[in-house]
Amino acid sequence: MVIVTHNGKFHADDAWAVAVLHILFPEADIVRTRDSAIIEAADFVVDVGGIWDPATGRFDHHQKGFEGARASGVPYASAGLVWREFGGRCVAALAAAHTGHQMDADTAQQLAYAIDSDIVQYLDLSDVGAAKNAPGGYGMSAVVSGYNPNWMDEQRLGYGTEAEAYRLFQFRKAMAFLADVMTNAVKYRVGATLALAQVRQAEPMEGGRLLFLKNAALPWTSVVRKEMPKVLFVLSHSLSEDRYMLHTVPATTDTFDARADLPEPWAGLRDAELAAVTGVPDAKFCHNGRFIAAAKSFEGAYAMARQALQAVDAGLTPIFDAKDMRASVPV
Repeated sequence: MVIVTHNGKFHADDAWAVAVLHILFPEADIVRTRDSAIIEAADFVVDVGGIWDPATGRFDHHQKGFEGARASGVPYASAGLVWREFGGRCVAALAAAHTGHQMDADTAQQLAYAIDSDIVQYLDLSDVGAAKNAPGGYGMSAVVSGYNPNWMDEQRLGYGTEAEAYRLFQFRKAMAFLADVMTNAVKYRVGATLALAQVRQAEPMEGGRLLFLKNAALPWTSVVRKEMPKVLFVLSHSLSEDRYMLHTVPATTDTFDARADLPEPWAGLRDAELAAVTGVPDAKFCHNGRFIAAAKSFEGAYAMARQALQAVDAGLTPIFDAKDMRASVPV
């Protein structure tokens, strides 16, 4: 099996598209060329050839009259064209390989749609000139572009077999980077899906205003914010650090405001200083932003959580009203 894309400078959209195909067909050869005979004979052709026909493995968007676009109106480049056809299969393959989770086709496709919305469409927008660069020029498309040989490399390499081998090597490095991005995106979403039940079944404490999680790595933020309006703080066990964490709950998705902050006197304190203020001997730290704190033991973190709730009850820590987008002092 042969996957063909164009030679010369590569972009994030063709590197992503070839990476997807190579995940599904790892034994396939990758050839970068504009030779029409090689293109015609290939099993898959990406970003070259002037044809969009998934049935024959053709995924180009440069031809005159091409009007492929998502329902949202975002135009397709080669990343989106290949992801549209193979995204669900790629998600299922990555989930099985990296999480051990066997995913049905419908669920995998839903995750593929989410990844298109979060990542792939922006690669396409950048390729067709419809997206602005990220601040500083370090959006993902710009990062991938940096794998191309620069003018000094080109001057040194010139033209020939050795030069093309180096360019293919750099293209494969860009593919590997994007494959990691894909893998992480899939692992995150599979993990978030599997974590829902555990977070929903977690132990409520202090009248439901404190939630205890046995694993701090569980992605809890979204479900707590959406489904547990009474929870002000989350207490969790960091297995990797063997300590207990106390978190605030974000009030909305688009601000840094919490439903309630940790007590102001804790801000920026560590170890003995924090222990002196809280009376908790094994208190470890409180972030200066008052959104996370830690203690070595469950008992210590729980004592800090109760103090944080007492500060709320005393009106020392306002509760953020997400509906009115302002802080309100509890009565």
